[in-house]
Amino acid sequence: MVYELGWNWDQLQLLAQGSVAGHLLECGCQLTGGYYMHPGDKHRNMSFQNLLDLSLPFAEVTFDGKICVAKAEASGGVLNFNTCAEQLLYEIGDPSAYITPDVIIDIQDVTFQPLSESKVLCLGAKPSLASIPQKLLLLRSKDNGWKGWGEISYGGYASIQRAKAAEFLVRAWVEESYPGTSNKIVSYIIGLDSLKTSCVGDLLSETSEDIRLRMDGLFEKEEHAIQLTKEFTALYTNGPAGGGGISTGYRKEIFLEKALVKRKHVHWQIYAARNNNITSLSTTQNTIHVGKENPTKESRTPQSRPTAAPAGKKIPLYNVAHSRVGDKGNDLNFSIIPHYPPDIERLKMVLTPEWVKNILSPLLDCSSFPDSQDVERRDGWVSGNIGVEIYEVRGVHSLNIVVRNVLDGGVNCSRRIDRHGKTVSDLVLSQQVVLPP
Repeated sequence: MVYELGWNWDQLQLLAQGSVAGHLLECGCQLTGGYYMHPGDKHRNMSFQNLLDLSLPFAEVTFDGKICVAKAEASGGVLNFNTCAEQLLYEIGDPSAYITPDVIIDIQDVTFQPLSESKVLCLGAKPSLASIPQKLLLLRSKDNGWKGWGEISYGGYASIQRAKAAEFLVRAWVEESYPGTSNKIVSYIIGLDSLKTSCVGDLLSETSEDIRLRMDGLFEKEEHAIQLTKEFTALYTNGPAGGGGISTGYRKEIFLEKALVKRKHVHWQIYAARNNNITSLSTTQNTIHVGKENPTKESRTPQSRPTAAPAGKKIPLYNVAHSRVGDKGNDLNFSIIPHYPPDIERLKMVLTPEWVKNILSPLLDCSSFPDSQDVERRDGWVSGNIGVEIYEVRGVHSLNIVVRNVLDGGVNCSRRIDRHGKTVSDLVLSQQVVLPP
C-alpha cells in the first residue's frame, strides 16, 4: 500500500488504516461468514449450503486511507458489522495500543458501515499516542521437554467409573517408576470434560455409552514420556474391563520463546520480482464511492431483530452476545459483542475479572476427578498467576477480555485437546447471567 498509493512512512494515520485493513483480511473467510455460523444462535444461524461458496475477502484502499472490505457479489456466507467486529478484536490485547511493526494502532473507535450485502466501510483507526514501536517481537525456538500421551475408549455400563480407575492406575504406575512425574500429566474424558465445560463428578451416576479417556504428559526426559506410553498400554492386561482402541505416542516438544529486539537492530529489505512473461499491467483508478451504494441494514428477518436482553432473570449469555477467541503464546483474548449494542453497559457490570477467573479456572484442572485439595491448589495457582484485563471498544460497542497464562504454555506445548483455547468462546457464552435493569 505504501508503494502503490504513494504513502510515506511518517504518515501514521494512513499506516494505521492500512494496517487495520490487513488485520481484517488476515484470517481469510472468517471475515465473510466462515467460523461464524452457529445453529444454536438465532442471530448467527444460516443454512449449511450458504457456507459452500464463501468468498475470500478483499480490501479496496484509496490514496487518502479510505478502507472498504468486500466479498464477491452473490457469493455465500455473510459480511456485516458482526463478522467485521469479531475479526477486528481477534488476537488483540489493549485496543488502544495494537502493536504492529510499522505503527501502534488505536482501534477503540473503529466502526463499520455496511454499504451493501458484499461491502463494508471501515472507519476510525488511528495511531496510538506511542505511535512507532521501539522494540520488535522476536520468537526463538527452545527445547521444552518430551510429550507423551495415550487414549482408550470405554462403552456401556459404568464407563466413566472405569475411566476413573484407568486414570488412577496409570498415574500410580508412572509415579512408581519415576517418582514426582505423575503431576506432569493432565487427563480428560473426550465427550464429557475434555474442554472443561462440565464437572465429571456430577456425571458419575449417569450412563454413558461411549467415552474416551486421554492422558497427556509433558516431561523433562524422553524416558518419562516413553514410560507413560508403556503404562497406558498395560491397561489392556492390567486395567478395568472392556477398554479398547488404545493409541499412544511421544515426541520432543519445542517452545517459542518471546523476546524483544530494539528497532535499530532490525534490518530489512524489500525485493520485488516480476514474472518475465508479464509484459504489461493494466491499472484502473482506485476509488471508493462512499454513499453511492445503498447502505444496507443487517440481513435479519423482523423476528430476529435484536432487542434489549431481559433484566433480573437468568439467561444464557448466548442470548445477549456473540464471541470469538484468539491466542498469543500463553494468553488468550475473547470478544463479547452484544446483539443489541446498548446492552454493553449492563454487561460491563456482570463480566468482571473475578467472573472470568471463576468460569475459566476448570481449564487448569489436571484430572477429570479432582478432589478438594486439587481444587484448592488450582484456585491458589489461578489467584497468583492468571491475569484478566477487560477493555471496552467503543466503536463496536464491545468488550475485549484478555486472560494471561491460561493456555498451559501455549499452542506449541499445551497438553490440552484444544491447544488454542478456541472453544472458550462457547464455554463463556453458555454461562447463565443476570443482567441489571
